[in-house]
Amino acid sequence: MPLRLGNIAPDFEAETTAGPIKFHEWIGNSWAILFSHPGDFTPVCTTELGEVARRADDFAKRNVKLIGISANGLKDHNKWVEDINDFGAKFGPTNVEFPIACTTIADEDRKISTLYDMLDEQDATNRDAKGLPFTIRTVFVIDPKKVIRLTIAYPASTGRNFDEILRVVDSLQLGDKHRITTPVNWKKGDDVIVHPSVANDEAKVLFPEVTFHKQPYLRTTPLKVGE
Repeated sequence: MPLRLGNIAPDFEAETTAGPIKFHEWIGNSWAILFSHPGDFTPVCTTELGEVARRADDFAKRNVKLIGISANGLKDHNKWVEDINDFGAKFGPTNVEFPIACTTIADEDRKISTLYDMLDEQDATNRDAKGLPFTIRTVFVIDPKKVIRLTIAYPASTGRNFDEILRVVDSLQLGDKHRITTPVNWKKGDDVIVHPSVANDEAKVLFPEVTFHKQPYLRTTPLKVGE
């Protein structure tokens, strides 16, 4: 059965570049992003992990841990890090410090990939030498309660946009703290939408700068980034 938003992220134990982990225990009281890679030493994945390493501080500020999964063993993972750092240096200082920037799970038997429904059923060329399917580029954003809050599935041929992933994390975290939602193309610092569950009189108290629009269901307000 496919995982849906609001489901508890399945727990698992795995060998990683940072040693053995129990997933829920590893998350602790943080947010987590689990993202899959079709395989080590693949070009798109190499650019993605370099970007994640360069933006480690952006995720840390948001109390987000990152954990990647690839259908290779630990020996390959560790050798691959050298390539990622070398290529990434063309764009800026790149140092994949596992597990600070990212922890990579060894999933040669596809056990965890199957648990999270991350295997490629579309691209017949996305297979290993044994004919086993590699993973697609799936992203799961998981909150401290271990609830799945976002899923995005990219084809193996398309690299992920981590600006968008960070934008969604910002939206989710603000929505948990305040009674708001975020509009199209919203970025941190832009006006937000007052949640539909908030009555107009309450909205005036909670958000003194609220704007009531012609559409009675649409109310917007500034929200300071630091709030």
